[in-house]
Amino acid sequence: MIYIFGHRKPDTDSICAALSLSYLKNQLGFKTEPMALGHINNETKFVLDTFNLKAPKYLNDVKLQIKDINYHKNCFLNELVSINEGYNYMKKYGLTGLPIVDKNNILTGLVTLKELAKELIEGNFTLLNTSYDNILKTLKGEAILKYDEEIIGNVLAASFRSTTFMETVKLNNKDILIVGDRHSILEYAVKSKVKLIVVVGDGLIKEEHLQLAKDNKVNIIKTAYDTYHTTKLINLSNYIKTVSFSETPISFEQNEYYSHFMDVANKLKHTNYPIIDKDNHCLGLLPMTLANNKNPKEVILVDHNEKEQSVDGLDEATILEVVDHHKLGTLATTLPINFRNMAVGSSNTIIYNIYKESKISIPTNIAGAMLSGIISDTLMLKSPTTTLLDKEAVMNLEKIAGVDYLKYGLAMFKFGSSLIGKSKEEIIYEDFKKFNYNDENIGIGQVFTTDIDYIMNEKEEYISILNNISLHNNYEIVALFITDVIKNGSYILFNDKALSVLMDSFDLNDLKQGHYFDGIVSRKKQIIPVILENL
Repeated sequence: MIYIFGHRKPDTDSICAALSLSYLKNQLGFKTEPMALGHINNETKFVLDTFNLKAPKYLNDVKLQIKDINYHKNCFLNELVSINEGYNYMKKYGLTGLPIVDKNNILTGLVTLKELAKELIEGNFTLLNTSYDNILKTLKGEAILKYDEEIIGNVLAASFRSTTFMETVKLNNKDILIVGDRHSILEYAVKSKVKLIVVVGDGLIKEEHLQLAKDNKVNIIKTAYDTYHTTKLINLSNYIKTVSFSETPISFEQNEYYSHFMDVANKLKHTNYPIIDKDNHCLGLLPMTLANNKNPKEVILVDHNEKEQSVDGLDEATILEVVDHHKLGTLATTLPINFRNMAVGSSNTIIYNIYKESKISIPTNIAGAMLSGIISDTLMLKSPTTTLLDKEAVMNLEKIAGVDYLKYGLAMFKFGSSLIGKSKEEIIYEDFKKFNYNDENIGIGQVFTTDIDYIMNEKEEYISILNNISLHNNYEIVALFITDVIKNGSYILFNDKALSVLMDSFDLNDLKQGHYFDGIVSRKKQIIPVILENL
């Protein structure tokens, strides 16, 4: 999945650009999803509601997670499989450890080759705790009689002469007897109602003994192995859960960050780590040998190319493409990418032209989204950033969307510019962008409204907040431009420290809080460049 998203504090242009480019890419055969890096403002909500578009999901970060690593998925075994099956599984896939799960795939432990070896050397060779089928598979046997699914008992082999065995060994229903075609011992065993008889060497069982075994419900398995091999192999049929292994292994949930995993793994120095979901269901195994086999998230950036304005963890993702209409920023990539940057008023103007180049038809709702992005960023084509390409796009998109762009734009701005119910911090940060130039931090917020007095009546409180933002976040300049979409100009509020730079930037002998700049509406073209020149 390729994520397409705009900048933090998303505006209408960035959200609509993500939606429209995602639709285009999907039509071209890619698998993409539009995302949002923050709260969707009222203006954008108006657009989505008007054109019946689904809001993009929120994207918190694109950091590497465990699920982005090529670990051994579905690599685990049920606790009731045999030791032999577990060993063969590890041998087949070159593993040194194996997660063990219960019937619901809940992680119950981790067994390693070291623990299996210890079991085979130091284990209890007389006790068997397993299933009939496990014994059958391990001994490559033939099922003669089966009455019990589970076989628990003590293993012994009939190695004495028959008379000595029957005189000295007292059999009972907890015994598991390994014997050849020694008919007197077979008869003694079935009469004693032993738990299981394993007949080695494909030995013959007399019909009368077989019938007696049926009467007494004695389990019987026949194997081609001789007594020596059978006694060595039968313990490998034990449930793998009988091995002494760690019942509380260090495991990781698949959504945990890769960086956290590596921090823990480098301290513990373990070789294998089970991977689980949030409900402790086992998903697989991550050996340290695969820890660097990563699949970073793939992303396409729209309406920004500044790392500071983008998603957390961008350095850990693969940037495939950028579509933007701002100045070149701090973004760097390790590989060449498609970079489409044009001096136009809106990212959606660029995307509209990509549709034309790709010969992809534009649906009504997508046309409405692109139209909204353009008239939002160009203030209905009044902004100085507006180009002939923006105007051409608007003229064509309004026909497809079935709206008059002027009437629709006024309704959109009126709905979106309402500040009622928002805190002062929310208003300042609604469309706030941070820049770093000559090692100085600059923060410029912009809000569009038709009710200037809503802010100006409380401008002293806004100035106090701007000063606090500057003090606590090391900003040289923090300013809020309040743009009047009707008058086509902006008022400014700023932190005290910024006074001299702002006076020089706008060539003023004096600058009061709340000063009105006629015709200044573009942060990108009319505000940021002149401030940066005077830092």
